Amino acid sequence: MILTALALASAAPAAPDKQCQRELVVLGAGQDAGAPQIGHTSHTGAPLLPSALGLIDRENGQRYLFDATPAITEQLAMLDRIEPPPANGLGIDGVFLTHAHIGHYLGLAWFGREAAGADGIPVYAMPRMAAFLRDNGPWSQLVELGNIAIREIPLQDFTVLNGDFGVLPIHAPHRDEYSETVGFFIMTSGRTALYLPDLDSWDAFEDERGQSLEELVAGFDLLFLDATFWDDGELAGRDMSEIPHPRVAKVMDRLAGLPAQDRAKIHFIHINHTNPIRDPDSAQSREVARRGFKVARRGDRHCLG
Repeated sequence: MILTALALASAAPAAPDKQCQRELVVLGAGQDAGAPQIGHTSHTGAPLLPSALGLIDRENGQRYLFDATPAITEQLAMLDRIEPPPANGLGIDGVFLTHAHIGHYLGLAWFGREAAGADGIPVYAMPRMAAFLRDNGPWSQLVELGNIAIREIPLQDFTVLNGDFGVLPIHAPHRDEYSETVGFFIMTSGRTALYLPDLDSWDAFEDERGQSLEELVAGFDLLFLDATFWDDGELAGRDMSEIPHPRVAKVMDRLAGLPAQDRAKIHFIHINHTNPIRDPDSAQSREVARRGFKVARRGDRHCLG
C-alpha cells in the first residue's frame, strides 16, 4: 500500500562517501501512514514513506534504525544499497523506538517468524514502551521467540554504542496512550544530531525542559523536527486544535531571527499527506528554502564525522 515504483525511483541514494565513517540516512519523511494515504489514494503529489533514519557506523561495521515503520522492507533495502549488510542476517545492530504510534514501531513485526525470522535484534525502548512490547501480541511473540531483544533505556540515559559514540533519549510531550514519546540525541565526537518526529507543541516542550527552542537549535549540528502540518486549517472539517503538532509556518516565523547557519540545521520531517511541503516543487517548499530551512527527503545523507 505504501510502496510505489515512483517512491523507489525518487529515492535513489547517491554514491557512498567512503570518507564518512558515521552517516545518517533519511529512510522516510512522512507521517505514520505515509502518502498516498488510505482513503486518499487519488491525491497527487510526491510519495512518502513514514519517518525513519538509518545510522551507519562504518568504523565498527554496524547499522542502526531510528523507528521501525510499516515500510521497513523498502527502507532497509535502501540502506542495503548504501551500505551492504553482512552475508548473514539483516545487518541491524539496533532499533531505537520513539513511541507506540503505528508509523514508528509496527515494522518490528517483519522481524518475526512470518517474515525475517530474525535472531535477537536489539530494540532500545523506554520503560512503558518496553512493557507494551513484552505484554501485548504480536510483539510479545517476537520477544518469546528471540526475534528481538528488548534493551530498556531510562530517560536521559546515554547509551554508548562504540567509544564516544552514542544515543540519549529525551521526553517529548505527545499523546501517550501506550508508551512514552521520546526524541533521540545522536552524539559523536564530530557532530551531534536530534531526531524528534512527534511533538504536541514547543511550548509544552520548553515548559518541561526549561530550555527554549532557540537554545535547542544552537546546541546541535543537525535537527530533524516535527513538521506534520504546514498550518492551521489544513484538514477540512477537522478541529486542528485537537491535533496539536507544531505548524511549520509558525516555527519558521518564530525562528526567522536565527543566524543563517542555525536555520540551515533544521530539517522538517514527519510530513502529513496534506502538507504541501510533501511536494518539493510546491510554493511552500520553495518558501522553506528561501527562509533558510530544509525539508527532509527520503535518500538525504548526512555525515556525522
